[in-house]
Amino acid sequence: MMDLKLAPSFSLIALNAQRSLQMTTVKKVSLRCMAAAVILELYLEGCFTQSENKLTLHKEALDQSYSTLYRETVLQPLLHNSAEVTGDLNWWLKKASRKSNHQLKKFETAISDDLQAMNLLEDIPSLIGSDMYFDSAEVEIRAYRSNMEAYTSITENMRAEILEEGPVTDEVICMLWLLRECGCMQDFFSLNELEQVNIKLHDLYQSNLWAKALFPIQIRQGVELGIKRFLALKTKFAKTFIGSSLNLIFPALERSRAVFIETESWFDNSNQRLDAVITRLMSYGHEVKVLERGSIATLKIDNLLYDAIPHFVMMKVPIQGVRLIPKRPL
Repeated sequence: MMDLKLAPSFSLIALNAQRSLQMTTVKKVSLRCMAAAVILELYLEGCFTQSENKLTLHKEALDQSYSTLYRETVLQPLLHNSAEVTGDLNWWLKKASRKSNHQLKKFETAISDDLQAMNLLEDIPSLIGSDMYFDSAEVEIRAYRSNMEAYTSITENMRAEILEEGPVTDEVICMLWLLRECGCMQDFFSLNELEQVNIKLHDLYQSNLWAKALFPIQIRQGVELGIKRFLALKTKFAKTFIGSSLNLIFPALERSRAVFIETESWFDNSNQRLDAVITRLMSYGHEVKVLERGSIATLKIDNLLYDAIPHFVMMKVPIQGVRLIPKRPL
C-alpha cells in the first residue's frame, strides 16, 4: 500500500460513503476538516517558517514540486496576491476550514480526483438508492467508496497507536484531532474504547508539545456539527433494541442510513434470502463480505458494518427482504 500524506489519508476516511453529487451538511463538516488537514500536512512537512508561535507561508510553496492541486485550492484563497502570509496555527486552521460552498466543492473535486487517479476512491451508486422506500425524485444518488485495503490499513493503524502502549506519531495526533473536530470519533472507537481515547488525549496534551498546541484549537461550526450530531443521535437511537424495532416499522426514522432491500423471490430459508440480497447489492457495484451469519447477520458493505435483519412488509402482497442497520463498534 502506497504511503499517503495526511490530507489524502484523512480524506479516505472522511469521504467514504458520503454522497458524491450532493453537498450535504455532513459532507460539509468533513470537507472543512479535510481542508484543515492540508494545513497540518504542510506543517508536518516543514513548509511553514516558524517564529515563536507565528507560522509564515511563502507563495513559492505553491510553485514548488511538492505542490498539488488540492493544496492549491486551499492555499490560494489564503495567499491571494501576497508574497507571504503569517498567522498562528489557530488562525491557519480556521481560515482554511471556513470556505464557501463553491470553494468546498472545488476542493472536493481536486482531492477526490487525486484519490481516484491513484485507484483509492470510487464513485458508485449509493446504498440508500437500493432502499425500497427511498424516493430519489429522479435525482441520481451516488456515493464515494474508499479502497477497502487502504481504508482498513489507515483506520487499524490509527486504532493500534491509540489503544496500545507506545509512542504516538504526530500524524496520528493530527488524525485524532481531525476525527474529534468532524464529530466522527465514535465511528471508529467503541464506547469503552472512547474512555481509553479520552485518557490518551489527556496524556498526550500533558506530555506532547504538538498535542498541547493542537488540541485546544476548535474549527467546528456549531450549526453544521449540530445537525450532524442530530443525525448521529437518530442513528444511535435506531441501534437500541427499541430503536431498531421502531426503525423496522417506521423506516423514515433513519432515512439517511438504514435501508430495506427487498428480494425478487420468496424464500423459506433466511440464508437464501440473505444470499439473494447480497447478490443484488453486488450487482449494483457494492463490495459485500459476510462477517457472521445467524438470525441477525453482520455484513461489511463498502467499508461499513451493518446488521442484516430478515424482514417482510405487508403491501398488496407480502414482500420479503433484509433490513440493513448501520453497526458501530460495540
